[in-house]
Amino acid sequence: MEDQLVQLLSATQTAQEDTRKHAEQQLLSLYGHQELPLGLIGIACHDSVPLNIRQAALLYLKNLVLAGWSSSLDEWKGQALVTDENKAILRQQLLTLATQDQLDRKLKAAAGLVVSKIASADYPIEWPDLLDNLLALIPNATEGQLHGALRVLGELVEDSFNEQTFFTVAPQMIKVLYDVATNDQRKPTLRALACKVFHGCFDILEMVLEDHKTMVKSFADEILKEWIPFFVNVLNTRLPDPPSQEEEDQDTPNALLYKGQIALKLQCVKVLMRIRSVFPAILSPQSIVLFQATWQELSLLEPAYSLMYIQEDRQSRLEDADGLPYTLDFLILEELDFMQACLRAPPVRAQLEQELQNQTPDNSWVTQVMKLAVAYAQITTEEEGLWDVDVNIFLSEETSVTANYTPRTACGDLVIKLGEWLTEPTVNGLLTYTRVLYSQSKGWKAEEAALYVLNQLLSDFQDVEKQISPEAASGYVDFIRYAMQQPDAFLRARGYLVAGSLTRTSGDALQQLGTSFLEASLQAIPSDESDVVQVSCIRALQYYLQALPHATTQPIQNTIIMSISNYLATQDMSELSDSEDLMVTLVETLRDAILIDTRICITDNGLDTLFRVASHQANNFQLTMLVTEAFEEVTETIARMGGDAYVQLCARVLPSLMGAFDVGSLTEENALCNFAADLLAVLAEHGPEPLPAGFVATTMPKLTRVLLGSTDEELLKSATTAVKNIISHDHQQLFEWRDDTGKAGLEVTLIIVSRLLSSCSDHAAGEVGALAAEVVEKAGHERLGPYLEQLLRSVAVRLAQAKQAQFIQSLTLVFARLSLNHASEVVEFLAGQDIEGQNGLQVVLAKWLENSINFAGYDEIRQKYVRTSPEIEQFTYERRMPVGRLQIVRNNVIALSKLYDLKDPRLAQVQVQGDLIPNTDGRIMTRSRAKANPDKYTIVPAPLKILKVLVVELQSASGAPLDAQAAAELAEEDSGDDDWEDEANPFVDLGSGFSREQLMAFAAEEPGGGRQRDDETQGFLVDFFKRAATTQGFAEEFGQLTEEEQQRLRDSAA
Repeated sequence: MEDQLVQLLSATQTAQEDTRKHAEQQLLSLYGHQELPLGLIGIACHDSVPLNIRQAALLYLKNLVLAGWSSSLDEWKGQALVTDENKAILRQQLLTLATQDQLDRKLKAAAGLVVSKIASADYPIEWPDLLDNLLALIPNATEGQLHGALRVLGELVEDSFNEQTFFTVAPQMIKVLYDVATNDQRKPTLRALACKVFHGCFDILEMVLEDHKTMVKSFADEILKEWIPFFVNVLNTRLPDPPSQEEEDQDTPNALLYKGQIALKLQCVKVLMRIRSVFPAILSPQSIVLFQATWQELSLLEPAYSLMYIQEDRQSRLEDADGLPYTLDFLILEELDFMQACLRAPPVRAQLEQELQNQTPDNSWVTQVMKLAVAYAQITTEEEGLWDVDVNIFLSEETSVTANYTPRTACGDLVIKLGEWLTEPTVNGLLTYTRVLYSQSKGWKAEEAALYVLNQLLSDFQDVEKQISPEAASGYVDFIRYAMQQPDAFLRARGYLVAGSLTRTSGDALQQLGTSFLEASLQAIPSDESDVVQVSCIRALQYYLQALPHATTQPIQNTIIMSISNYLATQDMSELSDSEDLMVTLVETLRDAILIDTRICITDNGLDTLFRVASHQANNFQLTMLVTEAFEEVTETIARMGGDAYVQLCARVLPSLMGAFDVGSLTEENALCNFAADLLAVLAEHGPEPLPAGFVATTMPKLTRVLLGSTDEELLKSATTAVKNIISHDHQQLFEWRDDTGKAGLEVTLIIVSRLLSSCSDHAAGEVGALAAEVVEKAGHERLGPYLEQLLRSVAVRLAQAKQAQFIQSLTLVFARLSLNHASEVVEFLAGQDIEGQNGLQVVLAKWLENSINFAGYDEIRQKYVRTSPEIEQFTYERRMPVGRLQIVRNNVIALSKLYDLKDPRLAQVQVQGDLIPNTDGRIMTRSRAKANPDKYTIVPAPLKILKVLVVELQSASGAPLDAQAAAELAEEDSGDDDWEDEANPFVDLGSGFSREQLMAFAAEEPGGGRQRDDETQGFLVDFFKRAATTQGFAEEFGQLTEEEQQRLRDSAA
């Protein structure tokens, strides 16, 4: 059979699709035949078979194992495909193959992967000697055997151990890994691989830390007593001089040794970073030693880094087949991050603060850190070449839209974190070193790097609303002027960028200079020969528009817009499709220029340019969102002007939007139609009541064509929102309009709603509920007649089938809005409906109540609707929360309270999901187990569920924090490793600035949570519960609430 399998496996490698698929089907048809797994392992072990076929055999064996080895595997297909006898054979042969001495690394890795999949099911019960065999092999293994054993061990740690099995074998396994890592006689790459496996152990330790803190910390403390001195020793070991380019190309022993030593150092730093994130208190006593070692090594490696990457163009960001990075840039990156982390350690801070007291800026350690940061922040030869041919890659560093994380960006982060801790010393230290640097003429790359680091620091100042002192700002002016006049394009570009940043973050200190800097940027956009300088100037315009007074920018608003338009005229828009950062920069700058004075949108062509850019990038979500948000602000401000300003805006933009619908339809480019529909929805949403004459006649034919003909889900949602907004603002104009067949606007709208409810997906019909609610409200029973009940029934029927949260909310709010003033009629109507054998009241209330606490964030109910509900009117005033989101919550709350107040016995007969029944078996919930054992809930009557929902809304409206017990538990967890107390995990975001209280608030998030305080809803609910407490049956329902829910009500009544 092996010959047949070799032929089939060979066929799976062919480029001919039919042959390949046929071979794959034949292999699948052999599932269950015991010759298949034995044949596959036989092929994998056979030296005479081509390597790619052996690899394919292991791949198909892995797939077979996943599908039919054990029911405990997530991808189990339901049928055992390997007998117990053959399982024993496969285990032994796979382990032998994975630890074979002379074997291709990829083949060895593939065998190790299959071993780990089997082990995750069989270890330790069915394969008890697996670890013993591996650990016995490692101490005296050949290099090839050791490599294979470590790969298998790594796979087991990552994929196969649970809490119990890990702690059974961990002491012996970690000791074996330590012996390999510290053995100077072993190849550095094997020592690095041992460290990588050890690194994986911390994932398991972190998982079980919460439940077994004392035991896990004691275990970690014990094992790290040996490992940490070893890591310090590795950090203190000097790297030899780097190999030459020729030696690297030829993989000489010298070059291989250098790569191996880098790999070892890098893995040691990675483990230290992991220890810092999981057990900071254990590492804190060593933080000074580690900080000094890291700083010293970075200082020593700077000449080699400069030679290899700034002067020459060596390969960077490389890793080997085992996933071990081995190039110097990767090591520098890790060590810069670790140095940054060490700066947050209290012992390090205390010592450095003490040293700083006796130092001047000229000789301070801060200035020395700046020197190091500037050295590693220099543009590499590779970056220089890439930026020369693609300005988008250069801009990515400025916008952080698609930027890579490099030593240059890491240096920016390092200086930012230092500036957050020691603001004035950091600014002064950088200024001091910049003066030295510019006086010594160390080359344009070093000069650019100093300004780049300053730019990063200033950007952070802007984010946290911090300003640079006037003295320091003035100190940088001459360097900026110098840079703007240099022949080196990147230094010149940096000068323009920093000029803008400095103006923005220095208050009024550079107002006069800022105007001249702005004019210099405007002159350079059309005249400078470098694309990098031109786009840098366009980017810098944003800073000036944010910093300079309106009196300065408004007179040159048209000049700014024209400079961007003219730049775009020189570009091939089709070639910019992949230049996301450049396009974002152009749109953001154009947006900021337009918003100086939005009247320019009705007198000039600013919006046309904005729309033209976006129309070429309609598939780019971020870009179209920027344009849509800008247009929303334009529309709002112009609508507030009154008079005929909004009419003039419509006259300018509607032809473009209608044309986009036509072009999009002709080219079948749904994204362009979708963009136009989004803008049209915004235009209608912020329009006056009524809308300008002719608005409906201009827009509805296009919208109707889309809504009755398109199958694009996003387009249908956007177009539905546009129609909803039109009805909301001017239903009279819509109802009086007739299409080209003579159908009235109301009839057309009902046909649209019918199509969305009957034949579109949940996502596509996601806004139909809001549209239906507007139709019901605006048309009323008088216009709708018998169609009203048909419409409501259609909504209820579709609600019974709905799965997506937004769609459920959209449909439910049709009944919620009706219930505000007609609760008894809603109950009466639904109680008389039979929906697929279920009572309509059961269907709608179950969906409504089981999803209600997730309602919010979908902008479906507008401020003007407040006037129809006295309760909402009483409790509403202007707030920071978006009105639509707030009104959804309030309307939902009031509608549910109205239903509860009915005390209708039919509501009590409706049974819905109550509280989640917790899973108490203690097993980790995998996908297969979750599928086999879905969440279970208690079943409660609808009135009780209404109370439960309103209790959650009461807490949300109060902006309540965690309950006392949960807060205490979280505080205890957060302070458990307090020797590094000022952040929970410095490697996620060292400078987030979150207080413990803010982090606790994040941890407190639950369904219905995450809202700001809402006094109106809270006041309404307090009054509701006080009133409800006096009604019949409330005492019994209160007794059925959980203790926590009862306490929340007691607290609210206090």
